[in-house]
Amino acid sequence: MAEVGVGEVFTKTDLREAFPEVSQIDRRMRDLRDRGWRIATNREDPTLTSSEHRFVEMGAEVWKPGQSRAKTPAAAITATQRREIFDVDGHLCRICGIAAGEAYDGGVETAQLDIARRDVRKPGVGVVTEMVTECRRCRVGGRGGVVDLEALLAGLRQMSRIERDHFGQWMAADHRDFSMMERLWGEYRTLPAESRQVVRDAVSSAQG
Repeated sequence: MAEVGVGEVFTKTDLREAFPEVSQIDRRMRDLRDRGWRIATNREDPTLTSSEHRFVEMGAEVWKPGQSRAKTPAAAITATQRREIFDVDGHLCRICGIAAGEAYDGGVETAQLDIARRDVRKPGVGVVTEMVTECRRCRVGGRGGVVDLEALLAGLRQMSRIERDHFGQWMAADHRDFSMMERLWGEYRTLPAESRQVVRDAVSSAQG
């Protein structure tokens, strides 16, 4: 937490130098994952090299008494559960909407679907873990945190009747079409700073 920081990268050499008297330090780091720590390798984060790791999220405070015990592993998803979840989710990734075997935009990589666990805070119930279909790329990106269902419902209550009707149509179709402005905004957000400035200048010139 102090030397690396959440979201930052460290190497295996850094780890060994920090704990020179600890044997099998790589294995001890891997053990942290069973205590809720998220430490990405180049398999989860393609921007990393084979010797690098990214500190994603802190788990249990293992240096405190009683905190070093491994978390109870989640029950395995059965084949029947997997089929049922795929069916109810329309055999599509619920994050990006891609289907199994479909190629991602701008490349030849094809999507593989899997089941992910998502923590949801439900009104009057608390946090529960539910399962949802995601493609491997979206799972690698990771959403993390807890989805607040009450906050979502509160937002719906603040909508006008027309907005709720539109939202209901999107839910019924399980799809929405983005306007040209929304698509251009999405593309603008992905641009490097220099190119974003070019777009801002073009908008300013058009307004002037």
